[in-house]
Amino acid sequence: MADKAEIRTQIESELHRRTRLAVPAFAGGFLYLLSAIVITSTLNGLPTVGPLQGLAPLLKGETNPPVSPRTEEVKFISRHAFPLIAGSFLAAVAIGALTLILLLLFDATAFRRPAVWRHARLLTLVGGISVGVASIAHEIVYAVETHNFATGHDFTRAAVDDALTKSAPNQIVAYLSLLAGLALVAGMIVILLNALRVGLVPRWLGILGMFSGLLILLPNVGATLQLIPAFWLVMTGILLSGKWMGGDPPAWEAGEARPWPSRAQMAAERKGQPVPATAGAHADVAPAPRPQQAGTSRKRRRKGGGSRD
Repeated sequence: MADKAEIRTQIESELHRRTRLAVPAFAGGFLYLLSAIVITSTLNGLPTVGPLQGLAPLLKGETNPPVSPRTEEVKFISRHAFPLIAGSFLAAVAIGALTLILLLLFDATAFRRPAVWRHARLLTLVGGISVGVASIAHEIVYAVETHNFATGHDFTRAAVDDALTKSAPNQIVAYLSLLAGLALVAGMIVILLNALRVGLVPRWLGILGMFSGLLILLPNVGATLQLIPAFWLVMTGILLSGKWMGGDPPAWEAGEARPWPSRAQMAAERKGQPVPATAGAHADVAPAPRPQQAGTSRKRRRKGGGSRD
């Protein structure tokens, strides 16, 4: 167990890192939302191929038409490559801020709960960097492949599939994006779950953060749902800045675990009953004893003594 000097040094280090990360957390939230808006608004004009348009060549007896109905879709992406790359760059910056925040939470949690899974830090670091790089690389590869298609002479269905998904560069980036996203989300869930257990983040913020990680793994869900990770980053920025409503969670200032009370503990507290220990509490931190209501006991003794008279 850490002594008072180690705890004081840790708290000072955490305060310094929190102060430096508060503004990037705010900026990351806004940039992540802006990224989703830029990409979604750009793709809103994407030409769509309806069922009748898709079946039109087949109805004419052409099983492999020289010009695929999705040709205009590929050309549209080629013409709008710049805003798509810019949007992915904004998302990568936001993911970078998210990664730094998660590393801070991991270090603070590991100091208070050494049993935390150590590989979560490596997963988060590698996954965060890879997600940011893959986000930009995906749009760059898209831009190159769709440009080659638009300036070429092969507009068949096979050429469309290659430009959008089936070419070797597209498949490599897609697999790397998936693996990087899984690593980041796994690390994020482990870190936030343990930070929640030691009391570094409010319960609702920890749960919202874990849900946000799943949305980051699925970036093409639209700007509306991407508002959730953006909101989480902004609220985390408020927490790191020390401006949290009601003050910082006690675990930050204490330098040790201060688990949030369970529902059973809160119910017992409201009823004035002894607070039960729960399995979810940190093993080294015993629940605080409820102060004895001495005045009430004295009244009962006086009342009992009066009845004997």
